[in-house]
Order: sequence, then structure tokens, then C-alpha cells
Amino acid sequence: MYANLRPGIPLISSEQSVLHEKLRRIKLLLMDVDGVLTDGRFYYTDDGREFKAFDVKDGFAIRLAGLAGLKFGIITGKMSTIVERRAEELRIGEVHQGYFNKLDVYRDIIDRLKLFDTEVAYIGDDLFDLGVMKKVGFSACPADAVDEVRESADYIASREGGRGAVREVIEMILKAHGKWDSLVNDFLSGRMKLPAQ
Repeated sequence: MYANLRPGIPLISSEQSVLHEKLRRIKLLLMDVDGVLTDGRFYYTDDGREFKAFDVKDGFAIRLAGLAGLKFGIITGKMSTIVERRAEELRIGEVHQGYFNKLDVYRDIIDRLKLFDTEVAYIGDDLFDLGVMKKVGFSACPADAVDEVRESADYIASREGGRGAVREVIEMILKAHGKWDSLVNDFLSGRMKLPAQ
């Protein structure tokens, strides 16, 4: 296996080829929420209500990629109505909350969708994510993931969780599929309806 990719370090051609082939096979992108789709911080009001902040660029990329046929899913240990709402807005098909043993949920998803490990990518940031990250065809993490996850990931994003890391990985997948440029052109020309973010 090629060396873990680090932001700012040029790839040699053999690493580029392996990375491209891994990304080209991806049909489903699974993600953790806290620390990946958000910055990992919880905000509480005096009356106990919880708030999370999501990056609009991540959301736009998820909707755009969905139009190109890429499927999405969430596996998170926490339960949150905010996550349900955001997933519905972005039309994320697989939403699994309250699971700290993410590997069992992952196996159920790929069995049900009849996918191979090599057809799935996962973005995680903490120890709970390592089991799935070691099974999928392509694993990535935000720049601010814990050391153990950074050491295990195929790719470390240049951006932090909740700050565009998901967008960065989605762009890589769509470029490997040869779809990014046409999606951007269709959007800029007005041929594509603006997706919800």
C-alpha cells in the first residue's frame, strides 16, 4: 500500500495512480458527524437545547455529488434531531445515530446495498472511526483528527472538520470519476438547478 498522503507533499506517479484507482471505485461515502461534518464542539443553551454548526461548502458538495450519483451515509455515536434535519436537507440516504460500534452498522449497510468494501469511502476523526476506516476502500480524515486516525487514513485533508474537509474529499472522488468539471460547468451555465445546502 502506498504511503499515507499528507497535505502539501507532492505525490509521485505511482501514488497518484493508486489513489486515482481507489477513488474511481467509490460509490458510497460514509461520514462521522462531530469533528467531520461539524467542528466537533457542542453548543448548549441555558434550557438544554443543543446547536451544531455545519459548513455550507460541505453541504453544497454533498448535494452536487448526489446529482452525479454518489451515495452518502452518516454513522455517529450521538443522537441528535439536528443531524436528522441536516441529513434530510442534504438527502443523505443512510443515517445511523447512537452507534459507537460503527463496524456492525457498516457491515449492515454494505450487505443491504450490495457493495464491496472497495466501493466505500469513509471520513472519520476519532478512535470510534478506526474500525470502519480500516475496512473501506478509501479512508480520509480532517486535518485536526486525532493522531491514531491520521496515521491510519489514506488521505489527510488540508481542511479541518466542519471547515471544508468533506468538500475536499468529495471533489477528489468526483474528479477521479471524471465528473467534477462537467458538474461545475453545468452549474455555472445555469443548466443545473441550485441544490439545497
